[in-house]
Amino acid sequence: MPAPNRRVVLKISGESLQGASGFGLDWSVLHYMATQVKEALSTGVELALVIGGGNIWRGAEAETKGMDRATADYAGMLATVINALALQDALEHQGIQTRTQSAVEIRAVAEPYIRRRAIRHLEKGRVVIFAAGTGNPYMTTDTTAALRAIEIGANTLLMAKYKVDGVYDDDPRKNPNAKKYDHLQHIDLLNQRLEVMDATALSLCMENNLPIRVFDLFQPGSILRLLNGESIGTLINSSPEPVETSAKNR
Repeated sequence: MPAPNRRVVLKISGESLQGASGFGLDWSVLHYMATQVKEALSTGVELALVIGGGNIWRGAEAETKGMDRATADYAGMLATVINALALQDALEHQGIQTRTQSAVEIRAVAEPYIRRRAIRHLEKGRVVIFAAGTGNPYMTTDTTAALRAIEIGANTLLMAKYKVDGVYDDDPRKNPNAKKYDHLQHIDLLNQRLEVMDATALSLCMENNLPIRVFDLFQPGSILRLLNGESIGTLINSSPEPVETSAKNR
């Protein structure tokens, strides 16, 4: 397996777990994701997951209804824990040893997030799911994914999208003439205001030279193909050339 992909963080949106139902959890989607992760692990990669909670709770929407923003965000963190436990169960049904670590302490269902323990789990071949965001309001799960990837020394951040196969200059679901990018620099996303991840997450990746790969998780075998060196989706890094460099030593 190519060295740059020895340890990766996979960011999955909460919305992708709802499938066609529009809310909650689609069990067939959970099963599909678990099989894709199992394929990926066959390459020897160390894999951590960060999952959103938008299929259950949207903090920004609750705020528009008058809810305190910090309280709304904490509720969203709990939604990510529900998703993490559901995905953990699906992975374990595939025979994959999994540990959920929560940034909000819920000892009855998840370990507290401890960086060195997370790394040790990965070294032992376990999948680690990071739940409850960073544990702080006003922070997205995109920021969590970038932060955790940097903390654990991941070489690549994989941003899984729901039936969108990369970064475009416009929404391809609304504009059939939208142009897809095969490669971008981090700064391009900021300058062009391309909505791939929030600015805080992107800045973290740029400052730490962490490559990002945006791809469609619902193309069967997409994670496996990426880990085997295929150039699918859109690569975002700090180089003017599309070279998937390792994250700098930490």
